[in-house]
Amino acid sequence: MKNSAADYLILDKATGTYREDPEQQVRDDVEKHYWKNVGIAILKDWRLYLMLLPMLAVFLLWRYLPMYELLGSFKVDDLVKPVSEQWFKGFSNFKGLLLGTGTYAEYSVNFWRALRNTFLLSFYGLLFGFPMPILLALFFNEVRSNIVRSTLQVFTYLPKFMSTVIMTSLVVMLIKQGSSASSTPPGIVAQLLSNLGLISADVAQKGLLNNPTYFRAIYQISGIWETAGYDSIVFFAAIIAISPTSYEAAQIDGANKWAQMRYVVLPSILSTIVIMLITRIGSMLSIGYEKVLLLSEGRIDSYQTAEVISTFAWRIKTNQNGLASASEMMNNVVGMLLVIGANTIARKAANVSLY
Repeated sequence: MKNSAADYLILDKATGTYREDPEQQVRDDVEKHYWKNVGIAILKDWRLYLMLLPMLAVFLLWRYLPMYELLGSFKVDDLVKPVSEQWFKGFSNFKGLLLGTGTYAEYSVNFWRALRNTFLLSFYGLLFGFPMPILLALFFNEVRSNIVRSTLQVFTYLPKFMSTVIMTSLVVMLIKQGSSASSTPPGIVAQLLSNLGLISADVAQKGLLNNPTYFRAIYQISGIWETAGYDSIVFFAAIIAISPTSYEAAQIDGANKWAQMRYVVLPSILSTIVIMLITRIGSMLSIGYEKVLLLSEGRIDSYQTAEVISTFAWRIKTNQNGLASASEMMNNVVGMLLVIGANTIARKAANVSLY
């Protein structure tokens, strides 16, 4: 640590005087005019910063300001008074949900069921849904015809640009229940599964969504159908950035397509896979209520496997706003811990991390 002027100055032995180090002069000049340089840079690229303003407004209005309502999870439920005027009651809502004490017993049972369903849906989505975009990107990379590849990519990207209502309506139509009174057959997918012997004719007639056993499978398959193509864009971009010389070197060594994929492509996109995996783990427990509600359609039986944290909070928010906020807050805290844990493991194991 520099404590005296001599630490900053250089002695000129010829004259016996001190002069300032040129490098230190540059550092002092940069520090002195730091904010001036920042202002010049902003004015120079003002168009980019202007385009940044809408995103900042979105984050402020829809991400940061709603955080104030999380205080409701620590206060007495009062649907009339605003959160700022309610009485503070500590962690009663959290204890009630976790331990089920007193009048919270029924809510606690439903909360743990919703948490289990949320984790299982997220885990199955990570297990089966995360590899699919990688496989699609590898497949697109092997298609040599640009016209064929572009056509296939458009068909796989298209479901992502449809609304959740349209996608769930298509799923419901494909596996809808039949009607004996009007001689309406089940959905085409339900008929196909019945003909293949994968489900019974009775289940196909009653509808797959009316059977809680099949909800998770339907949710995951429809999710892969909707998002796999669009998510493959990142991996495909990483693949096409690989230098052709790597493939040529592998071919000289006698590597076939599978060996090139294993020893060239996958190691080259490993960092991208790790980063995307960390972000996916961070959103594991963030399952929106829209798709779940549209698929379950308010069926009480489907709550056994379809009830998630977001739908649980949505159902009880009218009467128990504090419990709803507490459940969402715990869900978000667990998600944050998952991101930190996954990032730490990735940094230690593969020397690749998100931050």
